Amino acid sequence: MEQALLALIVFVLCFWWWSSARAAADRARELGRRACEAAHVQWLDESVQGDGFRLRRGEDGWLRPERRYRFEYSTDGQDRHAGMLVLRGTQLVAFSGPPTPTPVSIEIARRA
Repeated sequence: MEQALLALIVFVLCFWWWSSARAAADRARELGRRACEAAHVQWLDESVQGDGFRLRRGEDGWLRPERRYRFEYSTDGQDRHAGMLVLRGTQLVAFSGPPTPTPVSIEIARRA
């Protein structure tokens, strides 16, 4: 009985970890795409690549996973530039990428 309970707890924790990682990657992909659209540049490969992970304290004091993602974009179809974004949970905390002609927010509304 104890082994089954322990196995269930490990399974639930692994599933939670995998699910939060997928949610963060989906959010990073959406933010990268929107940033490229706003800057009128081509988003290359239509994907983001995980580039780092660490635990950081949020504004509420709780530890949160912080994931760094890279993406690439082109200004003229011939060049490649690297962009980077950092998510703490699913919240954008840092961004570097294509400059926009006018300042815009790439944040998107959370879906319920």
